[in-house]
Amino acid sequence: MSSDYEYSDDDAEYYDDDEEMIDGTQEEGDDSDDDVDMDTFGDDFKVSTKGKKKSYEVDYDSLSQQQVEKLMQKDVDHICGIFGVDVSTAGLLLRHMKWNKEKLIEKYMDNPDSVAVAAGVTIPEARPAPPSRSNSQAAAAAANQPSRRPLTRGSKLLSLASGSKSSSSKSPTTPQRAPPISRTSSWKRTQDEPFVCQICFNDAPNLQPLALDCEHAFCSDCWKDYLTAKIMEEGEHSVRCMAEDCALVLPDPFIRELLVPAMDAPAPTTKEAKAAEAQGLKTWSHFQELLVRHFVACNAHLKFCPYPSCTNTVSCPSAASKSSLTTVVPTVSCGARGIGGEEMSQSQHGPGLQGKEHKFCFGCPIESDHRPVVCNVAKMWLRKCRDDSETANWIKSNTKECSQCQSTIEKNGGCNHMTCKKCKHEFCWVCMGPWSEHGTAWYSCNRYDEKTGVDARDAQSKSRASLERYLHYYNRWANHEQSAKLSVELYAKTEKKMEEMQITSSLTWIEVQFMKKAVEEVEKCRMTLKWTYAMAYYLASGNHKELFEDNQRDLEKAVEDLSELLESPLEAENIPNLRAQVTNKTVYVQKRNEIVLEDTANGFLEGRWHWNTPVEGFDDDDNEA
Repeated sequence: MSSDYEYSDDDAEYYDDDEEMIDGTQEEGDDSDDDVDMDTFGDDFKVSTKGKKKSYEVDYDSLSQQQVEKLMQKDVDHICGIFGVDVSTAGLLLRHMKWNKEKLIEKYMDNPDSVAVAAGVTIPEARPAPPSRSNSQAAAAAANQPSRRPLTRGSKLLSLASGSKSSSSKSPTTPQRAPPISRTSSWKRTQDEPFVCQICFNDAPNLQPLALDCEHAFCSDCWKDYLTAKIMEEGEHSVRCMAEDCALVLPDPFIRELLVPAMDAPAPTTKEAKAAEAQGLKTWSHFQELLVRHFVACNAHLKFCPYPSCTNTVSCPSAASKSSLTTVVPTVSCGARGIGGEEMSQSQHGPGLQGKEHKFCFGCPIESDHRPVVCNVAKMWLRKCRDDSETANWIKSNTKECSQCQSTIEKNGGCNHMTCKKCKHEFCWVCMGPWSEHGTAWYSCNRYDEKTGVDARDAQSKSRASLERYLHYYNRWANHEQSAKLSVELYAKTEKKMEEMQITSSLTWIEVQFMKKAVEEVEKCRMTLKWTYAMAYYLASGNHKELFEDNQRDLEKAVEDLSELLESPLEAENIPNLRAQVTNKTVYVQKRNEIVLEDTANGFLEGRWHWNTPVEGFDDDDNEA
């Protein structure tokens, strides 16, 4: 995730665990003061917040995988209490209905048989053959034949349909609970029929066959290989029976029994057995993670952290609907820092990089903080930067087509006498007319004032003006993005200056942290500035846009002044003065950044912003072509 063209997370903030984060979000218990106190480092960067949530912030909760699993278990217990089924069956029913409890209860109460069959809990009942004999003969034949699904087998699934029918016969008007559904993974071998696995064709006497209610039995090794492939390679959280056209879903206890060894099982002794056990535990752990991800994906108020190797989840109900995304930018944090499971290289051990916070947008796939612009406008801007529309605009502005063969030609010299290399047609670059009518005056076009020539030049001028406008905003957007990417080098330079300050002055390591805090604020404000140019490109002209650009200009000037102070050479006698200037400018930059974010957020809430192109989610009154 290195660029916002791929919805990157470059603009995440940096800070260490043991230090105060300077983003104006201190808790209510913190003592804040606007005045700068040079005696202690802790007061250098405090800004008065009074514990009030800002208009550009949203309420959210960070959840670990264990906390999400508790939410899942709560829903499962709720369904178990209503339907009277076991935990495994309730989980399969909820996954089938995408964890929509209300919809599941409604459909299950109407027709529990069809819901259970569709969820892969039970196999469908065989339809009776059309009657071809008398009723008495058919009844006698049915009495002599064994039941299709006897309940005496250990591997059988108790019939949900029969339970519901018997209950309804007792009380037709009062709905009754279906009997609990239980599953086992055993399969009984008859003495006359030896078992042969239909996958590997193994018929060893000590082979352990396993089957569900569908009676499709396979050996345990084939089941394990099948589960490993489905879970680890295909990422399936709902694994169906291996038999062709069988829709029965494997319950969680069946999967766990295959992958996780029993508590009283002997420890593996061989290297192959140890590797197989480790692979089974890894597969089971990944299966649990897939279940959590499916639960999160089915809930609009939950979203997984997009950072690599992070399993945390964020709950943000205020940004769960599309309509809310037109008034707020839901920037959230999962609470984790760094890249899990990866060791940082020596170049990544600069200040702040160890504690890189996982910040991302809850409302869209952009894996970064794109405040102050709302999600739909940010996606429009990134789409415009990625597609070929501007390439075509450049071709239209810098090239012309031959009037004979329509080949695209770029002028590479000062002469207006053009010759098409493809068809050898000679024409004038100014008026696009045949060169034979221009005589020898190649330096002058006597058709310059003709209407056709004027129209052609006007169209090309408009195209060039549109391109120049786009490049004006894009170049500044890309410049701040590039500056953010260079933050690693800036952190390294700042760390060296901080060490030099300790050597050449009496300041401690804590007291020189003002440099690191200044770098963090510059990096954060550049991300804000970067997205203000994307928003300004789509804003309709008017007083509101001018005020927006005034705030943008003030913030940009303050950031450049602070960056210049950070890049200035370090002199021992000037360290106290430099500390005062950097500290004051850092607080000022932080306040200017909050002004931009606050004013923009209030504008969305008040409906103040209007666009020069249609934007999804906004009324036609807000879109001014």
